[in-house]
Amino acid sequence: MPKKPVKAPKPLKTSKPARRATAALPPVGKASSKVLDRLFTVIQDRRDADPAISHSARLLSRGTAKCAQKLGEEAVECIIEAVAGHKAPLVAESADVLYHLLVLWVSAGVRPADVWAELQRREGVSGVAEKASRRALVSAAATKKIP
Repeated sequence: MPKKPVKAPKPLKTSKPARRATAALPPVGKASSKVLDRLFTVIQDRRDADPAISHSARLLSRGTAKCAQKLGEEAVECIIEAVAGHKAPLVAESADVLYHLLVLWVSAGVRPADVWAELQRREGVSGVAEKASRRALVSAAATKKIP
């Protein structure tokens, strides 16, 4: 007579989700935002590389929409870690978000200098006033934001 397969036990329900193991954050040392400009250059240089050996080339070969989708996925992962209060995973996911944002910029033809100039233009301007000024630009461009 054949034996019945043994079923795996159901996981216990707990009131709190299991917390991820978090490694200590790496020491900051001489890290700076200039790494973003260097990373952008690397991504640009990999644009025409073999997608089989370069993750950046693979993403870029799939087009801007796929690059944008991947950025969105990484942003959600970043948000999840932030809400959960997991600092080290938040740092790691934030790095993923920045990398995928740079990939999207390369795909869409945006240069970091353009974004830095826009941030500089906004410096010292009230967030409320700046956002109000963008409403006119959004309606003029006929793009719609999700409410």
